[in-house]
Amino acid sequence: MSSRAVGPDAHQTVLLSQAVEALRVQPDGTYVDATFGRGGHSRAILAGLGQHGRLFGFDRDPQAVEAARTLADPRFTMVHQSFGGWGRELVRQGVGAVDGVLFDLGMSSPQLDEAARGFSFRRDGPLDMRMDTSRGETAAQWLARATENEIREVIKRYGEERFAKQIARAIVAARASGPVERTRQLAQIVAETIPTREPRQDPATRTFQAIRIHVNQELAELEGALPQCIDLIRPEGRLVVISFHSLEDRIVKHFMRHQSQAGDLPAKLPLRARELPVPHLKLVGKAVFASDEEIAANPRARSAVMRVAERMAA
Repeated sequence: MSSRAVGPDAHQTVLLSQAVEALRVQPDGTYVDATFGRGGHSRAILAGLGQHGRLFGFDRDPQAVEAARTLADPRFTMVHQSFGGWGRELVRQGVGAVDGVLFDLGMSSPQLDEAARGFSFRRDGPLDMRMDTSRGETAAQWLARATENEIREVIKRYGEERFAKQIARAIVAARASGPVERTRQLAQIVAETIPTREPRQDPATRTFQAIRIHVNQELAELEGALPQCIDLIRPEGRLVVISFHSLEDRIVKHFMRHQSQAGDLPAKLPLRARELPVPHLKLVGKAVFASDEEIAANPRARSAVMRVAERMAA
């Protein structure tokens, strides 16, 4: 969903044409935009659908659900739910199979640019970080109750931060004097703790990423969402995933590669080619990255990587 804002809700969708082209939208097909965001991909998919096509959008952000109200299209259905349960929800609605699923992971510009959401250290605001502001524990609430070991493990695992131990210790020390409740407050704690940092990267980048992923259980959602594609995408249907950091991409790459293999068979097992189990997926092309032109227009596209797979016949 990462994008560049030019107004309160304006955005520039990353890899828009590439993703929709990879889906191979059929006029009468049924598709899922599992991460609606501000609807850039959804609008492009709808443009390729005919009268009998259908599109389901999912998002747990109430602001994204509100933005979807501008899509007054009878072919479109919006669901206020995280993408981790997209398949179960479609089955509940009586949809047995779809022709393509798109995941555009990460953050949208309105989320990052609104200080009240607490995602960015560049603007001072409450330390919230919830994708769904209507439920769940905020980042401030988690930091107030988590042990030093828990904070360290989250920052190390999800932020791949080599100074996780020092940062966790500093957060616990700071909260002894009062709660850590503001974005600038947390960013300052990290900045005063880390001795060095990569060029052009704020010291708090990895810590904010880690806490956000933990608060929203983003990787667990992804790990639960991908297998549903095997059950619900029709043969020759497409799975398209755009990731924005290495942890997401690692999960996607491993899933697609594993599902594109015939499975583990005993060594030297005498089987004819037609007796080999058929893989669930076929990899389509290589990883796709944003062009230099797109990155120049939208710097947040720099880390985007798109992977595509096609459902094989059973």
